[in-house]
Amino acid sequence: MPPGSTEPLADLAARYKLTVSGARPGLLAYSKQLWARRHFIVAFANAKTRATYSTAKLGQLWQVLTPLMNAAVYFLIFGYLVKTKGGIDNYVAFLVTGVFVFTFTQSAVLAGSRAISDQLNLIRALHFPRACLPISFTIVQLQQLLFSMVVLCAIVLGTGEPLSLKWLLIVPALVLQFVFNVGLSLVLARIGAVLTDIKQLLPFILRTWLYLSGVFYSIDNYTKTAPGWVAHVLAANPVAVYIELIRDALIDSHDTIPAYTWVYGFGWAVVMGLGGYVYFWKAEERYGRG
Repeated sequence: MPPGSTEPLADLAARYKLTVSGARPGLLAYSKQLWARRHFIVAFANAKTRATYSTAKLGQLWQVLTPLMNAAVYFLIFGYLVKTKGGIDNYVAFLVTGVFVFTFTQSAVLAGSRAISDQLNLIRALHFPRACLPISFTIVQLQQLLFSMVVLCAIVLGTGEPLSLKWLLIVPALVLQFVFNVGLSLVLARIGAVLTDIKQLLPFILRTWLYLSGVFYSIDNYTKTAPGWVAHVLAANPVAVYIELIRDALIDSHDTIPAYTWVYGFGWAVVMGLGGYVYFWKAEERYGRG
């Protein structure tokens, strides 16, 4: 400012077209910037996928082995000891499908919560839309799921289920779950950027979510004698919705799901996808500060 000038700093900045460093762009401009970085998002996700199991001797086989071992434990505990498999014709396919689908969301949540806090050096060194990071980490989880789906389909076929055109419904179901996971990952990324202790709390939240999602039991069977609102709440649980959509596509002996399950799946994807995106964008200028 020239000596003796009384012009407000805001007016002076506007006259010379100066803007605040790191200011948050408008939502549309931000979306355009994000789309322009789409190649970076994919490349970053591919690099993370290769690096995740680079030090393990079995490499990316752990993407399949981990949910399979979880399914084996659940089969022993809940299938035989607790006997939750009652009324389910093909319990092996039912259980493995539930574990694989739930693991997709679980991994996206855990990765999203660390997307900002674990990448501070990158954030402070380069300018790019910060949403690139949680989206990239969710793509990593999608890539791992797609790798696992080959094994899942083989298991389902091995249990006697027929291959049918209905399997094509897996694609829209996974697209909806991916959009939901991206939105949830964006929400957790913003929270995790400020509240780093969320990483200690999430395993307990996710374990509770697992028990409420019908992964190793039939929600319909266990809510027959429960109040009506309990059945509706559990049926509307987003992870349970996506599990049921994929079970219905893969398992011919699975009870036919009501049409509104697809409405739930679409609704959760839109609400969480858009809501999470806007929620994350609103704090864009604060990521990496302090």
